[in-house]
Amino acid sequence: MDDGPGQVRERLRFTVLGPVRAWRGATPLAAGSPQQRALLAALLLRGGRTATAPELVDALWGDEPPHAALAALRTYASRLRKALGTEAEALVSESGGYALRSVDGVPLDLDHDTAEQYAAEAEKAKAAGDRTRARELLDAALDLWDGEPLASIPGPYAENQRTRLQEWRLSLTEVRLDLDLEAGCHAEAVSELTALTAAHPLRERLRELLMLALYRSGRQAEALAVYADTRRLLADELGVDPCASLSDLHQRILRADSELDAPPAADSGSPEATFVRPRQLPATVADFTGRAAFVTELSDQLATAEGSVMAVSAVAGIGGVGKTTLAVHVAHAAREHFPDGQLYVDLQGAGHSPAEPEAVLGAFLRALGAADSAIPDGLEERAALYRSTLAGRRVLALLDNARDAAQVRPLLPGTAGCAALITSRSRMIDLASAHLVDLDVMSPEEALTLFTRIVGEERVTSERQAAMAVVGACGFLPLAIRIAASRLAARRTWTVSTLASKLADERRRLDELRAGDLAVKATFELGYKQLEPAQARAFRLLGLADGPDISLTAAAAVLNLPPDDTEELLESLVDTSLLESAAPGRYRYHDLVRLYARACAERDEHPPSDRHAALSRLLDFYLVTASRMYALERPGDRLIAHMEHTDYPGLEFPDRASALEWLFSEAGCVLACARQSTSPSTLRRAADLLLLTKDLAESGADALQYEQANTALLTAARELGDEHAQARIHTALAYVRTLSGRLEDADENAKSAMLLGLAAGDAFSSSYAPNDRGIIANAQRRHKDAEAYLLQALAAFRDDGNRQSEASALCNLSRVHLDTGRVDHAIRLAEEGIAIYHDLGARRRLANGMYALALAYTQAGRLPEAAEQLMSALGIFRDSRQRFWEGMTNYRLAEVDLAAGRPTAAAHRAEQALTALRGIGGEPWRASALTTLGRALHQIGHGGRARVCWQEALTIFERLGSAESAAVRSLLTPATVA
Repeated sequence: MDDGPGQVRERLRFTVLGPVRAWRGATPLAAGSPQQRALLAALLLRGGRTATAPELVDALWGDEPPHAALAALRTYASRLRKALGTEAEALVSESGGYALRSVDGVPLDLDHDTAEQYAAEAEKAKAAGDRTRARELLDAALDLWDGEPLASIPGPYAENQRTRLQEWRLSLTEVRLDLDLEAGCHAEAVSELTALTAAHPLRERLRELLMLALYRSGRQAEALAVYADTRRLLADELGVDPCASLSDLHQRILRADSELDAPPAADSGSPEATFVRPRQLPATVADFTGRAAFVTELSDQLATAEGSVMAVSAVAGIGGVGKTTLAVHVAHAAREHFPDGQLYVDLQGAGHSPAEPEAVLGAFLRALGAADSAIPDGLEERAALYRSTLAGRRVLALLDNARDAAQVRPLLPGTAGCAALITSRSRMIDLASAHLVDLDVMSPEEALTLFTRIVGEERVTSERQAAMAVVGACGFLPLAIRIAASRLAARRTWTVSTLASKLADERRRLDELRAGDLAVKATFELGYKQLEPAQARAFRLLGLADGPDISLTAAAAVLNLPPDDTEELLESLVDTSLLESAAPGRYRYHDLVRLYARACAERDEHPPSDRHAALSRLLDFYLVTASRMYALERPGDRLIAHMEHTDYPGLEFPDRASALEWLFSEAGCVLACARQSTSPSTLRRAADLLLLTKDLAESGADALQYEQANTALLTAARELGDEHAQARIHTALAYVRTLSGRLEDADENAKSAMLLGLAAGDAFSSSYAPNDRGIIANAQRRHKDAEAYLLQALAAFRDDGNRQSEASALCNLSRVHLDTGRVDHAIRLAEEGIAIYHDLGARRRLANGMYALALAYTQAGRLPEAAEQLMSALGIFRDSRQRFWEGMTNYRLAEVDLAAGRPTAAAHRAEQALTALRGIGGEPWRASALTTLGRALHQIGHGGRARVCWQEALTIFERLGSAESAAVRSLLTPATVA
C-alpha cells in the first residue's frame, strides 16, 4: 500500500552482522525481546523463502520447545508486524509458516545480503586482475560487521549461523590481508595479523600470512619464530605437524627465496593491478622533432623489459642538447609497456645540491601507495622496499638529470618487467648492463624542421638561408633553437634575417666560450635582450632562489610585486621558453637557464644590493608565513616574540589544516631558502625559520633534509662567529637529535645552545636549552640533573611570560617526578601543564600534556583514565602529522593494555608503534617498543617470536650502553615470565 498521495515508501533496513536491528528509513523500529529478534533473524537469513512453523520452533528452541511454542511463535509474529507499522505486509503468512519479502517491489535492505554482494564483486575484480577494486570491496563488506553477529540472540539456529558468519568474516579478512601483502602493505598488516593469530591460534592460514608479512618487513627471525611457535602449538593441541603450505613457506624463508620479496606477477592475460599507478611523466612537447634513430633505439631497448630482464638506458649529452625532451617523448610512447605506472624525478645532478637518493626513494614509495609510516629510514632499507614494491609490476622510472651512477643505482627497479631511463651530462660507463646512448646536437635538417614548426612554415620558406644561419648560430642545440624561435614567433615584425643578424652579433661577444655553451648562452642572451625591463628583472631575480621550484606567492616576494602582476610576468616568461610552469601556480628554470639568469643578475642587477634584497624578501616571506603557521600550532609560545625583525609580509591561514598543508608542501623550498641564507644579515633569520618549521623533523618525510639544513647553517654561523645564530641552530639540532634517539649528540647541542645563548644574551636559547637538557637527562636516567635543568627552564619561561613553554616544562618535570616515584606530584604537574594548554587553546601541545598525564595515570594504576588521555592525544597527533608522537603514543597504549591484562590489544598497539616510528624514531624508542611487543607476544603464546623481539631490543640497548639492558636480558632467561 502507499503511504498516501505523493508519498514515497521508506525502505526497511535490517542488520544481523552484529545486533539484530530494524529501521524504516532512518527511523529505528523496536525489534522486541530476544526470542522475537531470533524469529526476525531466522526469517531474514532465509532470503525471502518461507519457513514453516516446525522449522521456526526448532530454530528458536531446538529439542526442548515450550509447551505453547506455536502460540508463542504467533505472538512474536504479530508483534513484529506491529513494529513494522506501515510496512507490516513485508511479513507474509503462508503454508503454515512465515516469510519476509519486499513490498511493492522495494527490496529489503539487509547488511548480510549487501556483504554477499560486495564479496562476490570482489572475487570478480580479483579474478580480472583489479586488486585495488577487490580490496575496496572487501573493506566495504567487512565494514558492515558490528561486533559479534546475531549478538545475544538465543537458539540453536542463531548459534549455528553465528559460527558461520564469524567464519565467513574471517575468510574475507584473510583474502583482504592477502591483497594487502600483494600491495606491499606489509608493516601495516603485521599488527592486524598478530591480533588475529592470538584470537585464532590454530588457524594456519593466518600464521602463514603473518610469517610472510614479517619477512617482507625485514623481520626474518620473527617470521621463523612464528613457525616454531605454530609447530609447537599444533603438536601440543592437536598432535599434528603444520600444513604443507606453511612448512614450504618456512623453508623458503630459511633460504631467503627472492620470490617471497614481492607478490607474484599477474597472468599474462590480465594486467597486474596496483593500489596506486603513478603517472608522473612531464608533458611531452607537441613539436617534438627528429631523433628518429634514437627514438627507435631507446624504444626497442625499453621493450626488452617485457622479457626476463630489467631494461636500463642512459642518455648522455651536453646541456641543452635535448636529453630530457627525448627521454620524455620516448617514455610517453612506451607507456603501454608499463601499465603499472611511470615514475619521474629531476635529480638536479647539474646543480650544487643534487637530490639525495634516500629522499627520492621516499617520494617514489609514497607515489606507489606506501604510507609514510611504512617507509623505513636509511638508503638501503628504502631501496629494498622500493624493489619489493615494484617486483611483479611493470613500471618505468625516468631518472632525469642524474649526476653519476652512484646517485642512480639505488633508484633502479631491479626487477624483470620494469625499466629505467636515465639522462645525464656524464656517460655512465660504470653503470652495469646499461644501454648507453650519446646524444649529439641535431642534424641541420632536424634543427631546421624544429625551428620551422615553432616559427611557422610561411616565414621560414622565404628565408631558408637565414633560417639555416639561425640554427647554425644556435649550434644545432634544441634548447637554443627553441628559445630563439620562441622570440621570433613573438615578434611578428621581425624577419628571420633580423634574428640571424642579432644572434651573430651575440656570438661575437662570446667568442671565449666553447662551442656548446657558446650556442646556448648566445641564445639565452638573445632571448634576454628582447625582454621588457620588468620581464628581464623578474628573470634575473627569480634565478637567485634555490629550491626545486617556486610558488607564485613566493615569487611575488622576490619581485616585490602583487601576485596578479607577478603571475602576468611569469606567464610571459613561460611563453618565451625561458621559464617553465611545473604546475598551476608553480614555476621553475631549466638548470642551464637558472645559471644564466644568475649570471645576468650578477652583471645587470644594479645596485648589487637589489640581489640581496630580493633574497631577503623571500626569506622574510617564508619566515613570516612560518611564524603564522607556528602561532596556530603553538599559541602562547614566545618564539615568535624573539624572532629577528622582518620587513616583508607573509601568507595568512584560515585554520591549522591549511597552515600545515603549506608547511609540508613547501618544505623543499623553505629548507633550500634557509640553507642559502648564510650572509651576516640573513643568517639569524634563517635560524629562526628552521626553529619555526621544526614540525618537519617530527613528520619523518623531511627529517633528514631538516637536519642537513641546520648543519649547513651551523657551519656558516661558526665561520662568522655569530654566537646568537649558533645558539638557535644548536637548539634545533638538539630537538631533531633527541627525536632520533641520539641523546649524547643532542645533549652536546643543548649544552652549546645554553652557553652560547647566555653569552649572546639570547633569552630564547638560554631558556629552551635547559628544558632540552632536562628531557635528555631524564631519558638517560640522570634524574637529579634533569630536575635541576627543568626547574631552571621553568623559571626562565615564567620570567619571559612564555606560558606554553612553561606548560611544557611542567609536563617534562612530571616525567622526572614519575620516574623517581613521586606519582601524585607527577599527576599534579601534568594537570597544571594541561590547564595552561587549555587556557591557550594550544591543541597540538595539549596532546603532549595528555601524553605526560597518561604516563602518570598508568603508573598510578588508573588505567582507564590513562587510555582515555592517550586516545585523545593520538587523534591530535595524527591530525597534526606528527608521526613520532603517533608512534610513541601507540607504544604507551600498548603498555596500558598490557597492564590491564589485554595482551592481544597490546601486541597490536606495539606493532603500530613500530610501524609509525620507522624512518623517524630513534633506536631507544624502537627497542622499548620491541620489549613491550615481546611481553605481549609471550602472554598470547607466541614465545619464540617474543624472544626474537627481546633479543633485538637487547642488541640495541647494549649498543647504546643503556641501563635497560639488564631488564631485557632477564626476560631472555628461561625462568622469567614476562
